Amino acid sequence: MTLCIPPTAGESVIKRENNKNKFTTGSVFKSKGYDVKFLYGGYSYFDNMQDFFAGNGYGIVDRNNFKPEEITFANVWGVADEDMAKKAIQTMNAESKSGKPFFNHWMTVSNHRPFTYPNGKIDIPGDAKSREGGVKYTDYSLRKFFEMAKKQDWYKNTVFVIIADHCASSAGDTELPMDKYRIPAMIFSEGFIQPQKFTKTMSQIDVMPTLFGLLNFNYQSKFLGQDIFTKEFQPKAYIATYQDLGFVKDNYLTIISPLRKVKQYALTQQKNNLSPEFNIYFDEKHLNEPEQNKKRIDETISAYQSTSFWLKKNQLNR
Repeated sequence: MTLCIPPTAGESVIKRENNKNKFTTGSVFKSKGYDVKFLYGGYSYFDNMQDFFAGNGYGIVDRNNFKPEEITFANVWGVADEDMAKKAIQTMNAESKSGKPFFNHWMTVSNHRPFTYPNGKIDIPGDAKSREGGVKYTDYSLRKFFEMAKKQDWYKNTVFVIIADHCASSAGDTELPMDKYRIPAMIFSEGFIQPQKFTKTMSQIDVMPTLFGLLNFNYQSKFLGQDIFTKEFQPKAYIATYQDLGFVKDNYLTIISPLRKVKQYALTQQKNNLSPEFNIYFDEKHLNEPEQNKKRIDETISAYQSTSFWLKKNQLNR
């Protein structure tokens, strides 16, 4: 979401030593005069996020910025999402008063194990340690955030992006099960963006270039993601876990792994009673070498190898 590039082999960019001064979502906003911040209910040194975001010009608002009376509930991940929602509103009100436009990247925490949250908020007890409860509480917190946001002067002039990471468990019978990577994404701005559904294949790296297109930003891009509303857009998606790097295009899933291993699957959406946009289940038929689509294999290797090379050579720096 921040770099708008495919995931890369080996250590995550965020944890690498050479993770600063990259061409990021935030740097595009900064070039347009925006105040840019990363908001997180935990301590942002977790997963090296503080080093990465601060090193790329983002201000940080995390658990260190909370007064004791602002925390109604916390667990190992951080303060409850509802507390972070209130802090986000407070932060945006202060930014709005400064007269500068603002971009805030807020990462929720309550829908992570141990899935504990304040009691009495939703119909699943906060100490039930239920994944469904964790997701439902985050949903509740987002609703509270929007209820508060609607009362602010800046609301009518703000675009909101809501997006997931991956589904509950990203492991399965195959290295990269499709149903674990189909996620909800929404770009929303009341009175500005006309409601519509986009049903072609896209991935997280396309979301912010699409947003910049909606905002009519003119900028020199180093993103590999594309604005989905341009005629050049090619429907495709990058999905990865640990050492397996996947590329989805034209109903093929191609996976490259260490030691130059390549696997390819033909994808067929399963027939069931779900409406098409909620049908996330695919039959993944393993293809033997003579049946494989060589062009898709070359594209997969090219995308991941190029990204890795450009990062190594600092060509994705700002």
